[in-house]
Amino acid sequence: MLERDFFLRNTHTVAQELLGKYLYRQIDGQLFRGIISETEAYHGPEDLACHCAKGKTPRTEVMFEKGGKIYVYLIYGMYDMLNFTTMEEGFPAAVLIRGVMQPEILQDGKFVPLPVKTDGPGKLTKHFRITRELNKNLIHPKTGLWVEESRIKPVEIIRTPRIGVDYAGPWKEKPWRYLIKKL
Repeated sequence: MLERDFFLRNTHTVAQELLGKYLYRQIDGQLFRGIISETEAYHGPEDLACHCAKGKTPRTEVMFEKGGKIYVYLIYGMYDMLNFTTMEEGFPAAVLIRGVMQPEILQDGKFVPLPVKTDGPGKLTKHFRITRELNKNLIHPKTGLWVEESRIKPVEIIRTPRIGVDYAGPWKEKPWRYLIKKL
């Protein structure tokens, strides 16, 4: 399992190094996992695409806390978005988990493919049953959501501008979206 210290580093480093790692979700006696395949970095109050650009609010206060926490928020009134906070206390930042590949579920002691699409942040949270109830909790098995190392090492990582942040002016063009091109 990744320890909290993993998340107390530069947001861009964390966003890239999460690629290829296993995301685990345990709920109601079921265990899901998938390989993190796409992330986006949101780094600091000057980043106009970041929720914390408008300051600390009840919604964003978790981003100002010590990294290693879960930040889940609702968009479009229908999709929960999963983020992991990064950096030390006082510097607001987070990594959006945009998708996982090879989703699996534990059955009879072994992981088997889960026949769902998890290649988008709303699809991921829906099929892994990630909700705002997890918000502000530590990334840890005790909360039912954690990340572990895997043997998967991305051969090639692509950087592109983030998606859905047209309101952020020049910040929308920052190449802060990371995805696995090739394993």
